[in-house]
Amino acid sequence: MRDQLFHLEPDGKSTLQTQLRRMLVSAILAGHIAPGTPLPSCRKLARDLDIARNTVSLAYQELVEEGFLISRERRGYFVNEDILSGQVRVSDSALVDTEAKVQPGPIWTTRFRVRPTMQRNIVKPQDWQRFRYPFIYGQYDPELFPIAAWRECTRQAQSLDSIRDWAIDRFTEDDPLLVEQIRTRLLPRRGVLAAADEILVTVGAQHAIYLLASLLVDARTTVGIENPGYSDARNIFALHTERQVPLAVDGEGLVVDSTLDECDVVYTTPSHQFPTTVTLSLDRRRALLARAEAADFVIIEDDYESEINHVGTPSPALKSLDRSGHVVFVASLSKTLAPGLRLGYMVGPRELIQEARALRRLMLRHPPANNQRTVALFLARGHHDSLLRRLSHAYRDRWDAMHKALLRHLPECRFRPTTGGTAYWIEGPAELDAGALEREAGAQGVLIEPGDVHFAGCDAPRNCFRLGFSSIPVDRIEPGIAELGTVIRRMGGRG
Repeated sequence: MRDQLFHLEPDGKSTLQTQLRRMLVSAILAGHIAPGTPLPSCRKLARDLDIARNTVSLAYQELVEEGFLISRERRGYFVNEDILSGQVRVSDSALVDTEAKVQPGPIWTTRFRVRPTMQRNIVKPQDWQRFRYPFIYGQYDPELFPIAAWRECTRQAQSLDSIRDWAIDRFTEDDPLLVEQIRTRLLPRRGVLAAADEILVTVGAQHAIYLLASLLVDARTTVGIENPGYSDARNIFALHTERQVPLAVDGEGLVVDSTLDECDVVYTTPSHQFPTTVTLSLDRRRALLARAEAADFVIIEDDYESEINHVGTPSPALKSLDRSGHVVFVASLSKTLAPGLRLGYMVGPRELIQEARALRRLMLRHPPANNQRTVALFLARGHHDSLLRRLSHAYRDRWDAMHKALLRHLPECRFRPTTGGTAYWIEGPAELDAGALEREAGAQGVLIEPGDVHFAGCDAPRNCFRLGFSSIPVDRIEPGIAELGTVIRRMGGRG
């Protein structure tokens, strides 16, 4: 019976030794092999599993070192009787009587003070990679990820000296090497100067927005947000106030007018507006800053995709032009490295950063220090600069291919000229239902993203959608857009 527990499944992601170790640990912790039980000899188990004897021997030795097994000379290997000590063991007499009347528990829906699940959220398929033409936004292309450089920095971050440095509890502090790299390498690219105590590392830009909303917004606060705009930011602010003002967006970005004077806080994405990707003009930037100073509202600048610029030179960050201290700067490293990294930062007056740091401590103290050190090394060794150059060339080719394909295959749709970013914002015929288009195009292997979720209110336009190109090879762009055009014409604009 015990021998039947030992079998290896084909697994191209791990070695036979790793698989065997994992199998043995699972069996021991699950109680399938009782404490004190002898294990098969290395020779027998190797023969039964058709693997090398040395593989079994090494796996057994690892488990001895970690306390799962005990080696007894000339007798073999036995499950350590202490390995399950400290675990709660429920006796049969203590098991729940299945015939007993179940007592009612709390009615949770009456206890929630906020209901995030009821908000309109961006929804993306987890299996997006199965689509032949994945025009999905915000995912990365593994072909562009600098695996060798990342591994090098990861190995260095796992060195003995590095571990001794980051493994301690820093409480509220960030990795000083990462803060220095942000201060001296990343921020100067945006024209922003900041001291170390004016920088806070976050778990992505969204975490920074949540911290700022928690510190600056309550039920009496009026928040202005672009429309269409970043729905996650809108939902974050909605947890704190119902007083939200939609701010118009045109071909030059956020429209600067008297509507802003109603606001206490304005959230904006000036580098490449989310989701239209238009860039806020320099005149608008100056006008927005003048308005903030006159009306005394705070600007949260989400420096969204500022690194991805295809035409001309990047516009200066609002923060770099700010002379009155009204701008808080938020940025992410996840957009250029990988979305799963979840690392960003904010820059603001030291009084604000001090409070944000204290609030972050209550949530998670600080982002994982080992990740901070890896990213710091990645920046310090110039790998990030090299990656940006590589992404710039690759995304420009895709941006250009997308532009030409849209003109050729989607003449019935409109899109604004853009200078950067990794997506196109498309306005279809008035009668088009982008939700229906998503379903019909998906059946043909074309993944798109309906745009109604980015608009405030329930009467959002239904004919807008977004086409991302960060995850699709350049040679699939035109055939994918051609297929999408065929679907649109077959639908005839119907909803």
